[in-house]
Amino acid sequence: MIKTILFDVDGVLLSEEHYFDASALTVWEMLISSKYLGLAHEKFKTNYNENEIKEIRVRVFEKDRILKFMKSRGLNANWDMIYLSFSQQLIHLLAQIKDTEFENINRWFQAPINRDTLVEMGKVLSNNRVEVDFDLFVKEFSRSEATKQELFHYLNVLAKEKLGIETSIFNKGELWSVCEHVSQEWYVGDKNVFASTGRPSVQTGKTGFLANETTLAPRQEIEELFQFLNASGFMIGIGTGRPELETIQPFEHLDWLKHFAENRIITADEVLKAEESLPERMSLSKPHPFTYIMGLLGKETSVQECLNTKLPLENADSVLVVGDSLADLLAARKLGCQFAAVLTGLSGKDARSDFEKHEADYILDTVLDLKGILKESFKCPSSK
Repeated sequence: MIKTILFDVDGVLLSEEHYFDASALTVWEMLISSKYLGLAHEKFKTNYNENEIKEIRVRVFEKDRILKFMKSRGLNANWDMIYLSFSQQLIHLLAQIKDTEFENINRWFQAPINRDTLVEMGKVLSNNRVEVDFDLFVKEFSRSEATKQELFHYLNVLAKEKLGIETSIFNKGELWSVCEHVSQEWYVGDKNVFASTGRPSVQTGKTGFLANETTLAPRQEIEELFQFLNASGFMIGIGTGRPELETIQPFEHLDWLKHFAENRIITADEVLKAEESLPERMSLSKPHPFTYIMGLLGKETSVQECLNTKLPLENADSVLVVGDSLADLLAARKLGCQFAAVLTGLSGKDARSDFEKHEADYILDTVLDLKGILKESFKCPSSK
């Protein structure tokens, strides 16, 4: 019998659309702003209007084909998607000058790539005729069977193939952190970026998307669902790839926070802290089950205790994960628990076939459908 329900946030409770907008703007900025590569084919600014943002996203993510491809390979974190998209374009750009600039490229790949390195690369690229080609992403990555974090390693394969350089430079490191910080500037804006990252904005003038969250069902109806679950005796928690600021602030604004115990809200902040505490710096983001394990055990549980938890869980049949992505499903499978797929993520109802293929236990049109399933299937007290 289900006793615990763990919710993902994006694509389940809140719309991912602004995250994907911010992701596209991040890749765009790092390609054309003088503070990064500075490929000034078009003027960069920090106050794009809604239509301009839509056009940039259509171009950068190939009408979302790139995003959907990455999700189909089990990648769920926007920061990772940004990093892969930008890094693939960087390799493509450098490949266009390798015959004349091989010595420089080889030197750049001998140490972690930071913002200063990008600026230096940009100055050299600007002296040559180079073009971005977003259409290449799916073509190049489709040649590999890589999934999840293996996609990072495939960047090193592309570097060898296209540049003739043996490297491990594209393993998660400084360049990933640069991408993450630019993304946070776009999403939380100048006002909140220091609280979010501990660093000021590199490029100011961004108001952020944080105050414009969109719920995936009427706010009051989602709140009534939370009230129903608590009243029925379910323990509910959150396991999200969002940072804490971007989870807590919207939940406070929507008046949802009161329905959750603080130690059951697990965000990207907990995951990053856990990763930094490990000498091997392994990835603990979804589809690794760490987020949901900590959600079950509580935020006060040590990293090692979470990692040492025997899987599948002994009480797996009492846990239900509610998510919108393959990464959520894979994490649930590692736990051995049940999974309810919600068709309000990036792919919408088109995701049904994938969830059927991976044998999701339940497929819901919206998170609100969870109430009916629980009443019918689990005989919770309120259904009597």
